[in-house]
Amino acid sequence: MRGARPGYVYLHSAVDGFSRLAYTEALPDETAKTAIGFLHRAHVWFAAHGITRFTRIVTDNGSCYRAKGFTRAVCSFAARHQRTKPYTPRHNGKVERYQRIQANELLYARPWASEEHRRQAIATWNLHYNYHRPHSAAGDQPPASRLRTGVTNVMSN
Repeated sequence: MRGARPGYVYLHSAVDGFSRLAYTEALPDETAKTAIGFLHRAHVWFAAHGITRFTRIVTDNGSCYRAKGFTRAVCSFAARHQRTKPYTPRHNGKVERYQRIQANELLYARPWASEEHRRQAIATWNLHYNYHRPHSAAGDQPPASRLRTGVTNVMSN
């Protein structure tokens, strides 16, 4: 597959600027098609949590985010696409900090038996991060505490 490297998994993440609610998927590549699909799935996920409007989408300058198709996808949400200045991670600080926390607390905290095992752990850890882990920007409450909808991670029967 073009854009994929054997043995690599690419984590695509989105973080809401207000609540710090985070969504991550482990995907096989960094192509525009993959990034567009991720953007649409992230929109559905955030909408399920009461975040229905994207006003600004900040990305780095990866080729998948510079593609015309990705720009059209951002525009379909009536959002503004803002790319960071190259080699300036502080411009995308919320996602950069989230990824550092994720790396320290999960990805490199222990060895993994398989990529599938790590992929499942990412989904579980995201629940922990969003619903249980205190966040200083949310007054030492988890990010989900800032949602107006009062969503919990309890599944209905």
